[in-house]
Amino acid sequence: MNFLKTFFSVSAFTLLSRITGLIRELLVAKAFGASGLTDAFFVAFRIPNLLRRLFAEGAFSQAFVPILAEYTNKKDKAETKQLVDRVATALVWTLVLVCILGIAFANYVVYAIATGLDGDTEIFSVSVLMTQIMFPYILFMSLVALAGGILNTNREFRIPAFTPVLLNISFIIASLFVAPLLDRPILALAGAVFVGGLLQLGIQIPWLKKIGMLPRISFNVLGAFRNPGVRRI
Repeated sequence: MNFLKTFFSVSAFTLLSRITGLIRELLVAKAFGASGLTDAFFVAFRIPNLLRRLFAEGAFSQAFVPILAEYTNKKDKAETKQLVDRVATALVWTLVLVCILGIAFANYVVYAIATGLDGDTEIFSVSVLMTQIMFPYILFMSLVALAGGILNTNREFRIPAFTPVLLNISFIIASLFVAPLLDRPILALAGAVFVGGLLQLGIQIPWLKKIGMLPRISFNVLGAFRNPGVRRI
């Protein structure tokens, strides 16, 4: 791919992400303002964001991308695809377990993150509900990080640069059109996080399929963790 074309495409999508992010913040502030329920949302959203840094853009990506690049450059495509399949399998089932535990024990998680909320029963209960709605976002974003690492290693930079725009669009639609329809409008933001994560993952699937690197998830979790590349990651 032409370097200048890629540079301008990635720059344009990054700028678009920043612009839509600003619009998102303005609309959320206008629609919900400063209130206990808004605070409850940001507390609930903090929890998947903390775990995202471990399982997605943070520790995972820093470990996964260099090893994937090594496989891409030194091994054949079949071995590289096997690594991708094994990593995806290990990541998915680990995060499914994390999400199940997080949803089941959301009240304890919220209490640990923001003990001050338990003084207001309604706000605390809404925060717990939003945490449960948003917990799968960790799974989606971790798979987005996996897909982005694969695409970047295969010199497809545009789609990973564009994906954050979809979360912002999800927030914008939720603030303008969904929130007014709900008895508890703040729940629209929690739904926006869930939908935004799903959209960010979904848009990358056709591109992974195009380059022959769409991960195949298996039930052989122990086999995935025994893979030398997975163990290094």
